Amino acid sequence: MAFPFHLQPTALFLTKFPKPPCLLCHFTTATMSNHADPTKPTSQSTLQNPQNYPVPLSPTLPPISKNIELARAMSASSKSSLFTLLPTHVLYHDEWLIAVNKPQGVYCENVLASVPQLLCDSADSEGTKANFPELHLANRLDRDTSGVMVITKSHKVASKLVKAFTDHKVTKTYIALSVGPAPRWEKISIKSGHGRSKFGVWRVYAASDVGRTLPGGSLVKDMETSFEVLSINGQGSFKELSEFRKDEENTIVAEEKAVPENDVKKDEILIRAYPRSGRTHQIRLHCQYLGISIRGDVKYEGIYEWKGRIYDGHELHAESLSFEHPVTGLPIMFQAPLPLWARQALQH
Repeated sequence: MAFPFHLQPTALFLTKFPKPPCLLCHFTTATMSNHADPTKPTSQSTLQNPQNYPVPLSPTLPPISKNIELARAMSASSKSSLFTLLPTHVLYHDEWLIAVNKPQGVYCENVLASVPQLLCDSADSEGTKANFPELHLANRLDRDTSGVMVITKSHKVASKLVKAFTDHKVTKTYIALSVGPAPRWEKISIKSGHGRSKFGVWRVYAASDVGRTLPGGSLVKDMETSFEVLSINGQGSFKELSEFRKDEENTIVAEEKAVPENDVKKDEILIRAYPRSGRTHQIRLHCQYLGISIRGDVKYEGIYEWKGRIYDGHELHAESLSFEHPVTGLPIMFQAPLPLWARQALQH
């Protein structure tokens, strides 16, 4: 691609590309420890806000998204009401928890509601008595996000996993297919703020606004995601999971609004995301900010129609979850198979 001009980290391209203009955003190796005083404006955009609230860096929802999202929700409600978990959906199962591969376009609650029947069928096939435990969702996925979901079978195990998520002791990876100008970077990290705007929509905020109060009374929270490119227009190869080593020189600290690049060639980009925090729509928001919105993600400026096809949902897949087993204490990783759109992106 191209980053939008304000997003090009100078250290990243020094040996291969001319140094681009960098006008709107600064890159730093510093941490986000120096958060602003919630009572004092810090970002330049805040100074123009008469109510002294932080100003979002990401745009409002596109007008087209309202009707499309409504149609998708109605379709998903119908699909979810008929959904049944099958043994082929199960990634792992023991006496304390079950991990499944959630399909796209199905609500988490319907997956959870399908577990008792799955357990009953499993008990019948094994000639044992069915046990209906206290089922809880350990993690949630957006309606159109597929991939790893973990369901616990007791309050005690559920509380342990909730604590593991809260303490950032769970490692997650996602696969996404974006459309936009091909990135020049292979790996990058982005730090920003996250919160709801006055219209109740999730938005990207300046990193320096973390801790400040929003119109609804909530606070801007920190949000960080690392990305790596797997393929561009089918050129590349799938990389096995490994620990992402963050390069602080290739870290964007979001402070100003993204400037979209118009009239540029758009490519299909398969990426792996490593969310360092667990904010709502985090990966989708950061992809939008980087100028590579996820295909089908109309809420965050993703392409709705591409190469003659209309997309019914965004292409984001919860690839893996890793943590210490809440009972045995042993390290465990659940990995869901790649969905069809990801496999196709690697076969062009």
